[in-house]
Amino acid sequence: MQFEVWAPQASRVTLQCEGVPRAMRPDPERAGWWTVEAEARDGTRYGFAVDDGPVRPDPRSRRQPDGPDGLSAVVDQERHAWRVEWPGRPLPGAVLYELHVGTYTREGTFDAAAGRLDHLAELGVTHVELMPVCPFPGRHGWGYEGVSLWAVHEPYGGPEGLKRFVDRAHELGLGVVLDVVHNHLGPSGNYLPYFGPYFTDTHHTPWGSAVNLDAPGSDEVRAYLVDSALAWLRDFRLDGLRLDAVHTLVDTRACHFLEELSTAVDALAAETGRPLFLVAETELNDPRLIAPREEHGVGLHAQWSDDFHHALHAALTGEGQGYYADFARAPLAALAKTLTGGYFHDGTYSSFRGRHHGRPLDRSRVAGHRLLGYSQTHDQVGNRARGDRLAALVSPGLLACAAAVTLTGPFTPMLFMGEEWAAGTPWQFFTDHTDPELAEAVRRGRRREFAAHGWAEEDVPDPQDPATRDRSCLDWSEPEREPHARVLAWYRQLIALRHDQPDLTDPDLGEVKVAYDEEARWLAYRRGDVCVAVNLGKEPAVIPLGSRPARVLAAWEPVGATDAEGRLHVPGESCVVLVQP
Repeated sequence: MQFEVWAPQASRVTLQCEGVPRAMRPDPERAGWWTVEAEARDGTRYGFAVDDGPVRPDPRSRRQPDGPDGLSAVVDQERHAWRVEWPGRPLPGAVLYELHVGTYTREGTFDAAAGRLDHLAELGVTHVELMPVCPFPGRHGWGYEGVSLWAVHEPYGGPEGLKRFVDRAHELGLGVVLDVVHNHLGPSGNYLPYFGPYFTDTHHTPWGSAVNLDAPGSDEVRAYLVDSALAWLRDFRLDGLRLDAVHTLVDTRACHFLEELSTAVDALAAETGRPLFLVAETELNDPRLIAPREEHGVGLHAQWSDDFHHALHAALTGEGQGYYADFARAPLAALAKTLTGGYFHDGTYSSFRGRHHGRPLDRSRVAGHRLLGYSQTHDQVGNRARGDRLAALVSPGLLACAAAVTLTGPFTPMLFMGEEWAAGTPWQFFTDHTDPELAEAVRRGRRREFAAHGWAEEDVPDPQDPATRDRSCLDWSEPEREPHARVLAWYRQLIALRHDQPDLTDPDLGEVKVAYDEEARWLAYRRGDVCVAVNLGKEPAVIPLGSRPARVLAAWEPVGATDAEGRLHVPGESCVVLVQP
């Protein structure tokens, strides 16, 4: 087989394949590329040495059997016999479920997670969104310090384990989305600078030097990232990618990297006949990211909506620290604005940022499914000092209200694993760094960060303590017990309603009508014939629904019919979904 590597500044490059060195030759047709033929099969170990330096893993390695610091291994993508001819599953009408392989089960593997996918099929979600699975140091971690952007974390099960997981998901009718990190790589095991200018000091990110998207050599760096994305979608038959923190991808070129990526993904979708999509995590509140390229947008298919989360969280919990401050002043008004306009900050002043932020979203041109709505995510739970879930902060009734707004709202809903049964386990920040100095730096940095926000250092879990990861594993005995079983039944009922009621997947944001009472703490909204009323107050609320007859589709606590004046009496900390034909 042919081995190749990009090393544009090298004078000599050597392939070491099964311990045998072979001199590589410059490719006459591709500047900076080196090639050589060598016998190899699935599992063959190899690496590259630049200018007689140490042997390092392949930047485009498909497998790292011994972790990020070990040699690469050849992967024969044709070895896996796919069981399912998968037609794909598009984003419109979807319900996503964010899942971390390492804590979804105590075993922390693809195979163990696949064994629990029946639960998700019965729940009614349509897609599983996996947190990053690229190799990272140690066994356990969130995955955002991964390296080898083409490979799969070996302790999870490696590339074959991921394929088995995807196959099982597809057998159950579930699409699979993968969280990929293009904005930085982990500090440990990152050998890309050894080969070429993958990073640039022209720009900086919260993690140090930026990925080189616009400096000399950036053509190949961009191709490295685009080809990696296409490989996940093609070789593992994934349905979509979630792009981490795209606002930190600094690119001054006329055609932004994200536009190049979306063009390539759309071309692959056309080639395979499967719907493929890209979902951005972004704090920009810039609708151009999700506008079609023919309308001079970037062409991404959807984005996470932190504004929706922040408004809902502030309304439920009363928290107003940090970025919640602007939402906490009038949380129901903030939630109403977000439900109807997509963004809360749409050119308004952000006190957290100390400046104006965002731009308006044209409701007549942007479909509601292009925004993802959620009450919890790995970020919003795991980046709390103790990793406490919403279930640890509010009553079961308010959890039911959060689920109702998320699952009947105008955005594509996304759940964070375990929320569907009000999991009692936290989800904390944990690492398994093999470098003692890096481990200590992360430990001290985490405690220092939260101490600045008023947390005692001893209350912040040690990320390197194995018990921190163990505490974060889901307890699969909970769904069978109360009060978890009742919450799980509520989620199933709401998801079924979303699939059964066409009005709940209507993409027209302009058709969402909202009323609320900030003081009485109730909010109601209408989507076609479906009306949703939530009472976040402790006392019963009287909510005017108008004179049309109403039929209850789902209610957290029993409610009676509307009275003669069209008013609905909703118990405290409760919610109801009705139809008014």
